[in-house]
Amino acid sequence: MLKAFFLSLVTALLFSMAGCSGPKSQTAGAFAELNSVAGPPPASSAPPSVTVTNEMRPDLLRPVQNLFTLGPGDRLEIEIIGRPGSRAAAAVGPDGKIYYNLLPGMDVWGLTLTQARELLEKEMSRFISDAQLALTLREVGSKYVWLLGRLNRPGIYPITGTLTLLEGLAQAGGAARSTSQVSVEELADLRHSFVMRQGQLLPVDFDRLFRHGDMSQNIYLQPDDFIYVPSAYGQEVYVFGAVRVPRVAPYLEGMTLVSAISGSAGTVKYDLIASGPDGGPFTPDAYLSHVAIVRGSLTTPKVTVVDYGAILKGKAQDIALEPGDIIYIPNSPYTNLKRYVNLIINSFIGTVAANEGIHAAGGDVGVGVAAPVGSGTSSR
Repeated sequence: MLKAFFLSLVTALLFSMAGCSGPKSQTAGAFAELNSVAGPPPASSAPPSVTVTNEMRPDLLRPVQNLFTLGPGDRLEIEIIGRPGSRAAAAVGPDGKIYYNLLPGMDVWGLTLTQARELLEKEMSRFISDAQLALTLREVGSKYVWLLGRLNRPGIYPITGTLTLLEGLAQAGGAARSTSQVSVEELADLRHSFVMRQGQLLPVDFDRLFRHGDMSQNIYLQPDDFIYVPSAYGQEVYVFGAVRVPRVAPYLEGMTLVSAISGSAGTVKYDLIASGPDGGPFTPDAYLSHVAIVRGSLTTPKVTVVDYGAILKGKAQDIALEPGDIIYIPNSPYTNLKRYVNLIINSFIGTVAANEGIHAAGGDVGVGVAAPVGSGTSSR
């Protein structure tokens, strides 16, 4: 069931990625016309970039006032007061019903404990006059948060009331640390840590929260929130979007945009029409003139948009990559940079959450995210 939840999440993300169309706009990057190219131009180590900041919403810092309600998987202890031997355990089934004593299946899905007790007492009075019941919640199985990654005790934790991000991470033992005689070293990558809610990134800056004690980043969690803290030693780049094989590529010294997309650290032919019918890396609708490189913190990422087609033809410099870079190939041009970056980040975290969630739920099938493909020309 957990695996199905994450697969459906990724499917929803795929459909949401179809909305970045519009007229072609000027791309960022310094381009030089070359009369003769004997080989690839030198890689540019500092392409022009724009920083996009997501502001913290005040509502994220307010606790939810709703009382705990029952759902499938919750386990109760029920007892008729004054009747020895009536105590019994009862679980809320997948249909939201519990079965106790002489009662038929009682639907308690969405009820508070008080409402559930009143319902059971009313129905039990048909068999026992003035029946009074005691209901005790013994185990929560319907509401939980995911706390995965470089934590001391990663896992899926129940949530029964108000819970802040710091409190949730404390349950998971906090970020992992390596203690030696000479140093104490953080194993968590705070820049790429994230909280995902309903498929969307929440603007939590883990670095500000942990390193600077900024409590304005200590949001209140809600059921089904997904918190992920990656390893600080993950030397990888991410290539996805309108590519035939979205992938996580190990970062190699001197890695460039072309080598990452082509799947090889070696050279490629610069006259290659990569999106053509020759088995190239792109899907037919890949929009090569708006390839994005997202770098740095997920909450304040720096984004560079380059004309990959010009790079392939030797008319623009290749881009030197850094570990943690996210490369996204769209299937249509963008018109609003912030929406474009949000699309990329949310697609990225959705992919990570799906893979980590399936793994935590006992699955072994990875999930890739590619941009939806429609009609259009094969190269731009």
